[in-house]
Amino acid sequence: MSSPALHRRRALRLAAAATATVLGVTLLAACGSDGDKSASGADAGSDGKPVSITFWGWAKGTKDVVQAFNASHPNIQVTFEEIPSGNAGGYAKISNAVKAGNAPDVFNVEYPQLPDFVSQGAVQDISKLVPADLKGKYLPQSMELTTLGGATWALPLDASPQALYYRKDLFEKAGVAVPKTWDEFKDAAAKLKAADANTRIATFFPDDPSTFEAMAWQAGAKWYGTSGDSWKVDMAGADTKKVADYWQGLIADDLIRVQPSFSQQWTASLQKGETAAYLGAAWGGGVLKSTLGTDPAANGKWAVAPMPSWDGQPASGMLGGTTFAVSKDSKKAKAAVEFATWATTTPEGIQARIASGSSSAYPADPELVPVAKAAFKTDFYGGQDIYAIYQDAAKAIKPNWSWGPTMGSTNSAMKDAFGKLGQGGTVPAAVDAAQQATLAELKNRGLKVAG
Repeated sequence: MSSPALHRRRALRLAAAATATVLGVTLLAACGSDGDKSASGADAGSDGKPVSITFWGWAKGTKDVVQAFNASHPNIQVTFEEIPSGNAGGYAKISNAVKAGNAPDVFNVEYPQLPDFVSQGAVQDISKLVPADLKGKYLPQSMELTTLGGATWALPLDASPQALYYRKDLFEKAGVAVPKTWDEFKDAAAKLKAADANTRIATFFPDDPSTFEAMAWQAGAKWYGTSGDSWKVDMAGADTKKVADYWQGLIADDLIRVQPSFSQQWTASLQKGETAAYLGAAWGGGVLKSTLGTDPAANGKWAVAPMPSWDGQPASGMLGGTTFAVSKDSKKAKAAVEFATWATTTPEGIQARIASGSSSAYPADPELVPVAKAAFKTDFYGGQDIYAIYQDAAKAIKPNWSWGPTMGSTNSAMKDAFGKLGQGGTVPAAVDAAQQATLAELKNRGLKVAG
C-alpha cells in the first residue's frame, strides 16, 4: 500500500506537470540557448582568480550568510547588496535591472512571484546544475513550487507553514482554550472581547494578501489550474468563499482588528495586550520576537500552537517563502548555484542565517531543522520547542497548490479592495476583484484562459 507521503509527492508531481503545459510558449523563450550555455558551461575564473558573483536579497540574516560563505569559499566570493523586500520595491528593482542588463547573478524571489519572473524570461533554467540528489534534499512542496515546465528555476531556502502565536496569560485570564478549529477560534475571539472590551484575538492585514491566500490554501482552495494549454483561475470556488465569508463575519462582528501588517498600530496593540494572537508563518516567530522581545517582561508570555483548521485536523498553507534564482544574463550560474546550494542545504548556511537571533526560518531542507532549532533562542517563548510545531505544520502543507504568472496584478487588486474594508468594501468583494484583475492580466499577456 502506498504511503500518504508518496501520494502527496505524486500529487505534487502531477501539479507541476500540469503547470508545464500552461507555461508553454513563455517558458520556451526563457529557456533560450544563451541560458543553456550559461547554466552548463564553465564560469569565469579559469585564470585562477576567485569567481566573483553578485547577490541581491532582503531576508534577515542574509548578510551573515554571505560573510560565512565568503570566509569558507576562497574560490567564489559573493558581493551582497541588501534591497527592500519584494513587495516594498525589491521586485521592481530586480525587474528594472534585468531589463537594463545589469541584474545581479543571483537574487531572492518568493515562491508566489517566481512564475512571473519565469514567464517574463528574467531567470534562467538551472536544471543541469541541480541533480536529483539535491532536489531530494528539499521538502517536496517547496521543490515543486520551484519546478515549472519540467525545469528547475530556483532553489528553495525555506518553507513557510502557518502557525498561531498567542499570549498565554490573556487566554488564561479569559478562560480561553487554544482553538483547534476555526469555529473555536471565533468563540475564543468572542470570549476575549467579553473579558476585556479593548482586546481582540488577532488582526486582519488589509495590505498583505498573502495571509489571506495562505488561509485559502489551507482550506483546500486551488486558485490556479490548467485545462489543456489554458490557465484556469478559480478564486470564487467554495473553499475560498468559505474563508472569505468567515473573515468578513469576524470583521463585521468586530472580533478582530483591521490594521496594516507589522505597523506601529499593530505593534502597539500587541505591546498593550489589546491583541492576543498573531496568525503568521514559521518566519513570524522571529518577527514577533524581534518586535516585542526588547521588553524583558514579554519573555515567556507568548507561545506557539498549530494553526486552527476547518475540521481540527492538521492542515497548513504557505505564507511566503523564499528562493534563490539565477538571473537570465548571468554567465556565472554554476557559482551562483553553488552559493545557493550551500546557503540552503548546509548546517553552516542555516546557522549563519538564524544565529543573529532575528530569524526563525523553517529550512526547506528538513535535515537542517535540528540546526535551526539549536540556533534560534526561544527564551521569548518560554523555552518552548517551537520548531516541533513548525515541523508538524510543514508536513501538513496541502498539496496541489500552484501560483500563477500574474500574482502582482492579483495581489494589487486584492490589496486595493481590502483597503476599502470598513468603508463598504468586503472580503468576498476583494476576492472577486482579484479574480477579474487576474483574468484581465493573463489575457493582456497573451496567455490562454479557459472560459
